[in-house]
Amino acid sequence: MSKQVITNPKEILSVILGGGAGSRLYPLTAARSKPAVPIAGKYRLVDIPISNCLNNGIGRMFVLTQFNSASLNRHIKNTYHFSAFSKAFVDILAAEQTPDNPTWYQGTADAVRQGLRHIEPFESEYVLILSGDQLYQMNFAEMLDNHKKLGADISIATIPVGQREAPEFGILKSDAGLITSFIEKPKKELLPDWVSDTGELMKAKSRNYLASMGIYIFNRQLLFDLLQKEFAKATDFGKEIIPQSIQKYKVASYQYEGYWTDIGNTYSFFEANLGLTQELPDFNLFDNDNAIYTRPRMLPPSKISGTTMEKTLVAEGSIINASKIEHSVIGIRSRIGHGTTLISTYMMGSDYYETLPEIAQALAGNFPVLGIGDRCYVKNAILDKNVRMGNDVSINGGTQLENTDHPLYTVKDGIVVVKKGAIIPNGFVI
Repeated sequence: MSKQVITNPKEILSVILGGGAGSRLYPLTAARSKPAVPIAGKYRLVDIPISNCLNNGIGRMFVLTQFNSASLNRHIKNTYHFSAFSKAFVDILAAEQTPDNPTWYQGTADAVRQGLRHIEPFESEYVLILSGDQLYQMNFAEMLDNHKKLGADISIATIPVGQREAPEFGILKSDAGLITSFIEKPKKELLPDWVSDTGELMKAKSRNYLASMGIYIFNRQLLFDLLQKEFAKATDFGKEIIPQSIQKYKVASYQYEGYWTDIGNTYSFFEANLGLTQELPDFNLFDNDNAIYTRPRMLPPSKISGTTMEKTLVAEGSIINASKIEHSVIGIRSRIGHGTTLISTYMMGSDYYETLPEIAQALAGNFPVLGIGDRCYVKNAILDKNVRMGNDVSINGGTQLENTDHPLYTVKDGIVVVKKGAIIPNGFVI
């Protein structure tokens, strides 16, 4: 059976929200926005929603950016080029102060409202609104088909969740595919009133609550009317516009049962990346129909010598002499020295190579070269880009460590995050 795609390129366009300050992912968001954070060693988070759109026949996308957006803007500019004969584009709409609006984006709805004047000239019947910091592979063509069949004004992608996760989401109830009620982040004592029929498979997994994924399809004219007239002061879709629209408009639920995670904090980011190393990961990077696109880099193959590897992803351009790497993701241009062990670690790699004279000069001055030195031990850690780690360094993350923020690293939930460009001296112990 062939995959369903959107065949009319003018039918729908997509708006991807670039996210707020991303403080819960600090220090990874200290100098970049959340959608620009590297995942799986070679991609950026924003590549996920853009790739989902391209795989489903949606070629016109706007990315709304505000915080720390320079690296995100650069990545999009260097990555998404289309033929002169194509109408496809990925355009960045940076927050801008205008005579009629002197403020920055105040929330998801306000961001889209401020972008409407740029979106308006582009013909479409529907607008798809996506988050720039989620990991999933979804068929938006099927979601749009469901929207049309139900004659909906608004559709919300929903995912069945269990009792433990439900208080973190907007939870809704539906009847014959249309949403009848919605509550934002319900307290645990209210949950018995919000149980839904999620299907036999989901009920068997105790996933009895329908949670909003923050993915919406709006009929275009309705979106403009809601943002410019009816809810002209509303700043957020999830907290204001969606709950207030349910009683007035036909709001449909599109139930998705595949893998989806919201990269909200360091722990979820760490788990999502290491989950990719499983034999059959929930998020499939090797799917012909759901390719993840990113910047094409002209890098050499990775070179590995004397290393025992188990459940490890290695991106291109790496030079690895480690003794053992297990349950880890190794990013582009990584260099790892002799006798080093990495366990449950995400090493993001480097933005450039050092030349041989630069390496010789660093070694002569007892200065760590780019990458990880010899005889190091790293466990339960994230190493941001361009880290220089000397020899005989030991990083042993785990629940025994208290949360802390050091000039070179941050500890959150037992995970040690070595900051971008940090220089870790020989013999350093965490």
